[in-house]
Amino acid sequence: MELNKEKKMVKRILVIDDNTSIHNDFRKILMKSKPKNDHLNDMESFLFGAVVQQPPNSALFEIDCASQGIEGLELVKQAIAKGTPYALAFVDIRMPPGWDGIETIRHVWNEYPDIQVVLCTAYSDYSWDEIHRILGETDNLLILKKPFDNIEVLQIAHTLTRKWELNLDIQGRLNKLAFYDNLTGLPNRVLFMDRFTHVLENSHRYKRKGALLFIDLDNFKQINDTMGHNAGDELLKIMSDRIVKCLRISDTITRTPSTDEMSARLGGDEFTVILPEISKYEDAAVTAQRIAEHIIIPMNLCGQEVVITCSIGIAVFPVDGETIESLLKNADLAMYYAKRIGPNHFQYYQESMNTDALKRLTMENHLRHASMRNEFTLVYQPQFNLLTGQFNSMEALLRWNNSELGSISPAEFIPIAEENGLIIPIGEWVIRTACQQIKTWLDKGLFVQCVSVNVSLKQLTQANFVEMVRAILADTNLEAERLEIELTESIMERDISGITSILNALKNMQVRLAIDDFGTGYSCLSRLKDMPIDCLKIDRSFLMDIEDSKANQSIINAIIAMAKKLNLTVIAEGVETKTQLDFLYENNCQKAQGYMLSYPLSALQTEEFLKRLYVENS
Repeated sequence: MELNKEKKMVKRILVIDDNTSIHNDFRKILMKSKPKNDHLNDMESFLFGAVVQQPPNSALFEIDCASQGIEGLELVKQAIAKGTPYALAFVDIRMPPGWDGIETIRHVWNEYPDIQVVLCTAYSDYSWDEIHRILGETDNLLILKKPFDNIEVLQIAHTLTRKWELNLDIQGRLNKLAFYDNLTGLPNRVLFMDRFTHVLENSHRYKRKGALLFIDLDNFKQINDTMGHNAGDELLKIMSDRIVKCLRISDTITRTPSTDEMSARLGGDEFTVILPEISKYEDAAVTAQRIAEHIIIPMNLCGQEVVITCSIGIAVFPVDGETIESLLKNADLAMYYAKRIGPNHFQYYQESMNTDALKRLTMENHLRHASMRNEFTLVYQPQFNLLTGQFNSMEALLRWNNSELGSISPAEFIPIAEENGLIIPIGEWVIRTACQQIKTWLDKGLFVQCVSVNVSLKQLTQANFVEMVRAILADTNLEAERLEIELTESIMERDISGITSILNALKNMQVRLAIDDFGTGYSCLSRLKDMPIDCLKIDRSFLMDIEDSKANQSIINAIIAMAKKLNLTVIAEGVETKTQLDFLYENNCQKAQGYMLSYPLSALQTEEFLKRLYVENS
């Protein structure tokens, strides 16, 4: 219960007694001015410890009186409606012809259970057992026998009103702990669920359309990992303030439960915003865009300028769901799709997302058991030297064939493995299997200069990656220079010092390093000269329409020229036509791979291929 701040210093007391002269007696006792030196202060200090000092000559209490129980109940209701509830009620036991004191107290407590009550009686109308049976067990009731002394009334009033105020303060703190996020001050999941229930009820009753926004901060974990949890906490507080401030008054979910609208922190870096009434779908997009624009504003965090982005999913009710659970699930799913598009995007929920999500979940469940079931295999695509026409290396490519799902493209399952961490054990299996296979062929006298394997940034930056590669090479007894690790161009957009130290460690082992899909990113090319790279792989997209696209021709020539200056090998991947092959040869591209030269081959097919080459070269 929120107290009116102006009324908080003066405690409100209600007297319910059918004798109006008693009303005047209570006013004389309780509404007198408080002397500067009152023996009551000494008494209270002795009994209860330090007292809260009132300003000199200020009224101790504000008194209202009623002659009947039903009249007193109405005053209680009015006080609650105004936000100025009574702290204490003195109730007479006998008030004919209406309710007696017990019945009056029962009604008053039903309306406002926090009020302290003094039952005033001159007779044993009820035994304590009867009072306990009717009113229940409570510490909000005191029985005062008539006649009573003035100081007794004053002391009881002073003590019980202070107890009432203390109880309200404790309740307020417990309410804040129970319903509000301790870090950001926003409503927590419990309060969010309660308020959203009311919103959906009103939406159904009045045929209103509304929206739920599910907000997730992009790369929040990286802030925690690199700058510490204190910085992460500060970031969450800043973000919560921005979410609240950027919303219109009409759709802001405040920090108090006074309206149905609310912005809440569900946990971690997940926030929600409820728009209880929108006239058209675009209204939710306007709010989502405004939030994204406020989130991305640079901030100072621990002395560093930090820019954070967010992903927002939107579910419109009742179209996208009529329950909290379905709307949360669908908004969360839409947020996930927004995150896949790129940073600082929002996405509306669509029914097709559930189909895709079910497919993804099924695929993820099967993926977790794929290695144990021996469902992974490697195929090998030969790479040819265009200047000599000879084969000398190959790329190992991962394939997954599941008995239920069939053959799944790496473009589908690799991103899932990346997100759930399965790429770490899968990646180790790929490197070990490729190294074992190459060693087997070499032991048979079949020549393979090196085999390249794709390694993701998540794999590369795991704590023991270099040691893992070293152990595999030792276990398979394979020379390090016969292993080439392919990394995507995006590594040049990351923390260059940390990445370079890992690459240098691999290079010191004589492992070859290549940049895959080169030319497709927006990395700083000046970093290339500082990285121990051996090879650049030109992305297949530049070979498309090569006969007509002057731009693609220029890009390929520029990459070849730059590689030559840096003493790097260049491989063009995805060569599928003679026109493409001729262009690469004429422009001095050193190596190529693609369907025009050879499809990816199984281990058995590759061995047959190597045997034919051995015979031809014998």
